[in-house]
Amino acid sequence: MLTHERIWKAVDLLAARNGLSASGLARRAGLDPTAFNKSKRVSSDGRLRWPSTESIAKILESTSTELEVFMALVLADRPPAPTRAIPLIAMSDCADAFDAEGRPQGSKWDEVGFPELPAGDLFALELTDARMAPIYREGDILICGTTIPVRRGDRVILKLKSGALLAGTLRRKTMAGIDLIPFNAGSASETMIALQDKAWIARILWASQ
Repeated sequence: MLTHERIWKAVDLLAARNGLSASGLARRAGLDPTAFNKSKRVSSDGRLRWPSTESIAKILESTSTELEVFMALVLADRPPAPTRAIPLIAMSDCADAFDAEGRPQGSKWDEVGFPELPAGDLFALELTDARMAPIYREGDILICGTTIPVRRGDRVILKLKSGALLAGTLRRKTMAGIDLIPFNAGSASETMIALQDKAWIARILWASQ
């Protein structure tokens, strides 16, 4: 049976399957970011509010989800797996959003839940342009760890003291600097960053592709 509780649970599960918060799912679908807030699911006089069929259609399209899959989430009785809340920020809002160690700071951060992630300082980065193509595309969410050791071949995000964010595959890390192969195919094959220019480096642990 379609109930208010089951429909909203399915929306939350769809968000979690795509590495998004409820507000992040609404934003990806082009809706008001507060459209799926829990506070808006019941009116002030206690009347139940349901998501519109237009809203459901938009979130299915934006996540490439078939209606049958959404209905399976509506009918699922199994509770979602325990998740860990990870700070989430859009790439376009990254200026001044990190401290000197790569930890989130400021008021621009949202949150997104992810299961089974390692311990350590993690953050989620939502890509708002194609600067990491062809490896990652606009709209992808990257889970990054600043306290996770990086090794040759790891995909990383590198913050320079100048404020610039670089992304690529770590080729080599020495006492002198960091040798990075950029994701962007149009970039130089390798970029050498002097160690004194590095603010912090984060390993990309997961991507919502």
